[in-house]
Amino acid sequence: MVSYEADKPRDECGIFGIFSHHDSAAHAALGLHSLQHRGQEATGIVTHDGRQFHAHRGLGQVGENFGSQDVIDSLRGTSAIGHVRYSTSGETILRNVQPLFADLAFGGFTVAHNGNLTNGYSLRQELVNQGCIFHTTMDTEVIIHLVATSSQKTVIDRMVEALYQCVGAYSLIAMTEDLLIGVRDPLGVRPLVLGILDGAYVLASETCALDIIGASYMRDIEPGEMAVISSSGVKSINPFAPEKSRFCIFEYIYFARPDSAINGIGVYNARKRIGAELAREAPVEADVVVPVPDSGVPAAIGFASESKIAFELGIIRNHYVGRTFIEPSQQIRHLGVRLKHSANRSELKGKRVILVDDSIVRGTTSTKIVEMVRDAGASQVHMRIASPPTEYSCFYGVDTPHRDELLAANLDLEQMKRAIGVDSLAYISMDGLYRAMTGHNRSSTEPQYCDACFSGDYPIELADNDSGNLPAQLSLLAEQR
Repeated sequence: MVSYEADKPRDECGIFGIFSHHDSAAHAALGLHSLQHRGQEATGIVTHDGRQFHAHRGLGQVGENFGSQDVIDSLRGTSAIGHVRYSTSGETILRNVQPLFADLAFGGFTVAHNGNLTNGYSLRQELVNQGCIFHTTMDTEVIIHLVATSSQKTVIDRMVEALYQCVGAYSLIAMTEDLLIGVRDPLGVRPLVLGILDGAYVLASETCALDIIGASYMRDIEPGEMAVISSSGVKSINPFAPEKSRFCIFEYIYFARPDSAINGIGVYNARKRIGAELAREAPVEADVVVPVPDSGVPAAIGFASESKIAFELGIIRNHYVGRTFIEPSQQIRHLGVRLKHSANRSELKGKRVILVDDSIVRGTTSTKIVEMVRDAGASQVHMRIASPPTEYSCFYGVDTPHRDELLAANLDLEQMKRAIGVDSLAYISMDGLYRAMTGHNRSSTEPQYCDACFSGDYPIELADNDSGNLPAQLSLLAEQR
């Protein structure tokens, strides 16, 4: 069975934290619900009530685990952190569900992590050799052990010492008995924002998590910043040497929710600008512009507006098909993506169609969608992709296949066109993507984003990979959050 989601990059995770609010657990559950797109396999919340910590973790989505008032009531306290998880390989098991919690010398410590430590495996081996006992297969636990074994006195100094040893792309939220702490890696690859609700401070992966609880956006946590929230307010610490930001550009292309804003840039409008630039770079005569739902919609709107070609929902997505909807027999296995997508024949029959999607990874699903559109009677099918070709794997917390499985890493444009079965195929150029985002060509300035999946320009050392410790994805046992 081919799943549309199986042929897309999978995001690393979503994190949420709130400090000093009487409805902390309920707000954390709502915040995680809005971040559900960042991870659907498991979720957890840890709270603190002034005396002790309370936790609830489970496999599945937020509504399945926190839809009961009894569960919310059991999570007593005025501070909470939460996590939604997507694992890239291996079994999703309860012991790997975040936030992780440990009783350390200074008291309880819990952490939720989004990203990937590229030296996580090496650090783990060093800690095991020192006698540390690991209970999960995640590099998040490395951070806890580094904090636990630190010789520093305060929690903050312990965290700083721990993070000095970590290489990678990460945002994390940690909680102690009296602190909520948010940190971004020195290059700011992964997102984290700060908001406020009724005097209570909120940390979240995206602004959509602030919106759902009625919190006001204050600012993005800066690259390399450690924001320490206590009863005295927010204190900003900058323990790392300043570096030029390299935020993940794929957040704007695909990962983030369209109604979020990151670094002051609205995701929805960014995607429309990318679509408009794509139309200028790769025009084609056609009758209708059709998005591949849902992630291709904003770019298709921008493409249609710029090209003056009608925009239509020629593909309809069924949002009510769960992961375990059906185990298809061999006889119906050819249905493929049609369990989740169906052709709107009235808008496709006899027409020259431009399909707009955000990316192509393996190309398997693109092939199925093109077949479906042709079967609906389209006279021509052209595909336009609102990102440059994905030629390289991500090692910074995003699940992408090995290069051997990436279509663009193994075929040229003409070969890809034939493999997918379209009349024409075009991607936005790297310069076009940067023009849409910054107004400048990438080649005319230093890169402002991490675009390694397109360029192979990895801005953070691939420590474990370079040392030969891991053959593929760099988190423990080839897993990422």
